[in-house]
Amino acid sequence: MTTLSLAQNPEADALLEANPFALLVGMLLDQQIPMEVAFAGPKKIDERIGGFDARVIADYNPDEFTALCSKTPAIHRFPGSMSKRVQALAQMIVDEYGGDATALWSDGAEGQEVLRRLKALPGFGEQKAKIFLALLGKQYGVTPKGWRAAAGDYGKAGTHMSVADVKDAGSLQKVRTYKKEAKARNKEAKA
Repeated sequence: MTTLSLAQNPEADALLEANPFALLVGMLLDQQIPMEVAFAGPKKIDERIGGFDARVIADYNPDEFTALCSKTPAIHRFPGSMSKRVQALAQMIVDEYGGDATALWSDGAEGQEVLRRLKALPGFGEQKAKIFLALLGKQYGVTPKGWRAAAGDYGKAGTHMSVADVKDAGSLQKVRTYKKEAKARNKEAKA
């Protein structure tokens, strides 16, 4: 496993590396805000509640959890709705996986099954699940059989398409350039 650099902040990235549930929550938060802000979100929660555990988050009073997620700097530009999603994700990890996020992928399941499990999580659609599977394979040392095929284009080696490919500031810029160009191509295709 390489040293993660998703939040572009050593302390936040260390939490993501040490805590698979934090990595999962960072991926959940990665929408409509810069990637670094999303992946720094778990560290903000960790500092405010004194740890980062699926059971603690699932059991937290929802109004109090929303308040701590909304505190400046907020975990997301939509802290109210995202705090509910984080708690829903935590609850599912507790109910379905005994509070252990690694149970999503650590039982020997093949890539397609891991992808199916990821897609079943609150806030994870097809694309987000594929990107997270690619992130697991490319940077987290989780390489179930068939993971590259299950992750689709995001699983290809040598690409700079998503968070799965961000290893430093330079690769982050390459991913941003790719996304900007893809957005322009989509806009052009629709016109």
